[in-house]
Amino acid sequence: MSDNVVHLHKDTKPSTEPATVTTLTVVPEAPAAPVVPLWVRSARAIKTAVTHDNTKTAARAVARHSLYVAGGARIVARRTWDGRTAARYERMLRAAEAAGNYEVAAEWEERGQRYREARHRRRMDLLHSPLDAAKGAAVSAGMGIGGLVLLGIAMAIATKDATEVVTPLMAVIKFINLMITIVQMVWGPLITIGPFLALLALWSVGAHQKAAPNWALPANVRSGEGEPITPSIVVKALRDLGVPALRNAIKEMGDAGASMLSPIRIAGCGVEVDVTLPSGVSTIEVQQRRRKLAENLTRHEHEVFITIPQAARTVRLWIADSGALDEPIGPSPLVTDETLTASYAKGRAPWGQDLRGDAAALSLYQRHLLITGLSNQGKTASLRALALWAALDRTVEFRIADLKGVGDWAMFDGLATVLIQGPADENVIEATEMVEGLVEEMNRRIDARRTDPKAVFPPLIGIVDEAQVAFMCPVKDEDGRPYGGSKATSRYFMAVRKVHNQGRAVDVILWEGTQDPTDQNLPKLVREGAHTRASLALGTESQARMALGDKAVDGGAAPHLLRQGLDKGTLVVASDGIEIPAGQSSITVRTHYIDDDQAKAITDRAKALRGNVTTLHAIERSEKRDPLADIQAVLGSDARVRTQEVITRLAALNPDAYSGWSFIDLKRVLDDAGAEPYKSDGRMVVAADRVAQALANRAEMDSASASE
Repeated sequence: MSDNVVHLHKDTKPSTEPATVTTLTVVPEAPAAPVVPLWVRSARAIKTAVTHDNTKTAARAVARHSLYVAGGARIVARRTWDGRTAARYERMLRAAEAAGNYEVAAEWEERGQRYREARHRRRMDLLHSPLDAAKGAAVSAGMGIGGLVLLGIAMAIATKDATEVVTPLMAVIKFINLMITIVQMVWGPLITIGPFLALLALWSVGAHQKAAPNWALPANVRSGEGEPITPSIVVKALRDLGVPALRNAIKEMGDAGASMLSPIRIAGCGVEVDVTLPSGVSTIEVQQRRRKLAENLTRHEHEVFITIPQAARTVRLWIADSGALDEPIGPSPLVTDETLTASYAKGRAPWGQDLRGDAAALSLYQRHLLITGLSNQGKTASLRALALWAALDRTVEFRIADLKGVGDWAMFDGLATVLIQGPADENVIEATEMVEGLVEEMNRRIDARRTDPKAVFPPLIGIVDEAQVAFMCPVKDEDGRPYGGSKATSRYFMAVRKVHNQGRAVDVILWEGTQDPTDQNLPKLVREGAHTRASLALGTESQARMALGDKAVDGGAAPHLLRQGLDKGTLVVASDGIEIPAGQSSITVRTHYIDDDQAKAITDRAKALRGNVTTLHAIERSEKRDPLADIQAVLGSDARVRTQEVITRLAALNPDAYSGWSFIDLKRVLDDAGAEPYKSDGRMVVAADRVAQALANRAEMDSASASE
């Protein structure tokens, strides 16, 4: 029995201890984190470790170097096979046949046959070589021993010691024994490390040739960014171009696809290579895939240029170093060399650099010029750079119309004899009259040349920037003739055509710059009248043909592929005034940029060379004169007057109209009227009766025309 007593009722006696009150705060328990099984945590850790970049890089490196050994073995085996068999000749034969070059195929077939004949002779010689080798060894051994014995006899005679006879022979025997001992010592380690040396050699060959899959190569090699251009890369790029005939031909050629290529030449900031296409592949098929070809070569589209040389079925690829064309070229020699001068007739303007990095210089002598392109691509800067160089020839006169009017040509104030600035219709009228003034000066020089065939004239260059404003001008003169347009009634159009037709013969030259060419703002006859045609970035191929002509575009000129906004100042030029590589019809030039402050400094030097020049900022319009009537007026009552006196009186009558007249101008008016001057007392004179008769005849003709 237990002594424990269990009380079933509550104790009713009051407690003597103080009461304690306990406040309980109920706190909700946080849910317990789920327990992740060990195998899940292990799998995650393994996955993280396997997919980590360092792990991938290490695995790629191990695979790469292992595959270098296998690739090197494959390359060495192929080289050995090519060296021991006629496989090389067979491969080159197939390549020539695939390219359609059957003459070269016949040559390789003949070489292969010669190789087989020589190999057959070597194999036949092997049948006799063991016996010949044995005979040769026996003879050599006998002669060697005999020589050593003779040497020993000589030594014995000299020393009077008979034992010296065998001394040379024993020395050779000891040397042979030493070599055997050395071989015995080295042979074991050599056998051990030999395979490792062989593997190292194979690895070296594979690493040099990058003989591993693309995924195993380093990141910079996989991207191909800046990858040097090699024959294999060019052939692969052509194979993947998407031309079935080209792809099939290269597959038939095997590794000999490189036979299509000329040697790869360094050309400025890139390389150049000629590709002779297989039979059945046209050059246009490659030209039309310029972007894809560039991407296959790991280049951007603007870094690959395709031109057509003179050789048939050949394209010339110029491939820039990655990013090289985005680097600016150096400053112009006009800026860096303050002593530089110019010669319009014999010199060349330093315009910029070609893609090879060579200086590109343009001859301006008796060449009309047209520069076009989209807006804000550097057209005015390119045109102005030529004018700045020509300004350093003090004999050159400028007449300039800037139909943009924002001050791009302001530095020529005090240098040009005419400077018109502004886009308004009034400025177009003045520009038209400026070009018509070039026509008048041209005619005066032509008349002078007829009198004196050896006459030489100072160069006169007219410049119209933003010429599209003139062609699109709707204003008409008081006779209803439009200033703009491309019809025979257009004053600006006809004036330009006249200068293009005959101006260069007497050194009256016209340069034009225009935007975004179309048939409306740049008529066909005008653009074809320019001897030097250059274009910046354009929007379409049709505009490129307008700017440069069909021949240049068909030959590979592609200003429409230049990058708008990025290739500022880059021109495609078609001209005989610039050195163009043989077989090409155009050249791409990256022009030097000369800012306004630098241009002002150059024009200040030009002004110092020639002194003060008064610049007209508007074409002064004189009232229409009747030269024949004025001649009669200055003759007065005189029966005849010397021609020089008539010219003086005309200048006094109206200086604006006649101050610049010469004997040629006077003679032209009188000859046209039938009142030719003649000699009297050895001097040329003008007869008053002839002038009066000419005026009467003209009045009768006018009245007859009016009555009709």
